[in-house]
Amino acid sequence: MGANIDLILKIAGVGILTAVLHAVLEHAGKKEQAHLATLAGVAIVLIWVVQLLGNLFDQVKSVFRLF
Repeated sequence: MGANIDLILKIAGVGILTAVLHAVLEHAGKKEQAHLATLAGVAIVLIWVVQLLGNLFDQVKSVFRLF
């Protein structure tokens, strides 16, 4: 249970950091870099979620002994 809360806090931290970085870059007139920073934050979180889904499918496979 603690690992799930840790992951949620990490995702929230990346979201907050990405939002602040996007706002600062956009305020500085660098919209392209702001969008790239946002895209990088989304990609990081998406990689974490895909890894978790892979672990979930491995656990389901082991529970039902599917090969």
